Amino acid sequence: MSWFAALLVAALAVVLAFLILPVVAIFLDVGPAQLVSSLDDPSATDALRLSLQTSLTAIVLIVAVGTPAAWLLATRSFRGRELLVTLVELPLVLPPAVAGIGLLAALGPRGLLAPLGVSVALSTAAVVIALTFVSAPFYVRQAQAAFGAVDRSWLDASRTLGAGEARTLARVAIPAALPGLAAGLALAWGRALGEFGATLMFAGSFRGVTQTVPLAIYERFATDFTGALGLSAVLVCVSAALLLGVKLAFRAAR
Repeated sequence: MSWFAALLVAALAVVLAFLILPVVAIFLDVGPAQLVSSLDDPSATDALRLSLQTSLTAIVLIVAVGTPAAWLLATRSFRGRELLVTLVELPLVLPPAVAGIGLLAALGPRGLLAPLGVSVALSTAAVVIALTFVSAPFYVRQAQAAFGAVDRSWLDASRTLGAGEARTLARVAIPAALPGLAAGLALAWGRALGEFGATLMFAGSFRGVTQTVPLAIYERFATDFTGALGLSAVLVCVSAALLLGVKLAFRAAR
């Protein structure tokens, strides 16, 4: 093995150790009995149900709107395109607190849309909006890259054979870009499941209404660290299962 290959292996080992150690530590600290007992707590099951429900709703909205938006950005060249791409990606670098404040300023009781009767703060709908806001750029960015990598000759052939743009997107572009779309969906869903700051500031933390699993973990942290660890382990398992399931489902559909 050359020195450079050894360096690559060492770098990968360091990255894996750094990223995996905290996750392993959770499961080493939480035994199977504690993991099961955390699921028996009604507040934990309520939080898990709400997290799954709201994140799934957010993902459906993101895919439904983000797919055609990504297609437009990937296949059109126009003045101001880079500015639009930057605006789409902006939530990626916004601190969660800023995202929450921004949502309150727009959709809160005294927000920009309040005169129109639009105010959804401190509600389950607010959770969905917060999750969508912070997660959408992960999908749109990946979908744009996936569509941009599709062989243009395939798209041109489809249009030459009489297919409209909508049919070309559905029958040619999406199947060809499916691995990239799956990766974007998995990233967005994972981000939605783990969202904390914007949700807390915009939706609050009310059991059964807006308290997702990350908020429930935070609530337990000060008084029941073992319970917080148990719920954290549950969220790790659910997140891993969902992400793996998405990848396997898209791979099987290819």
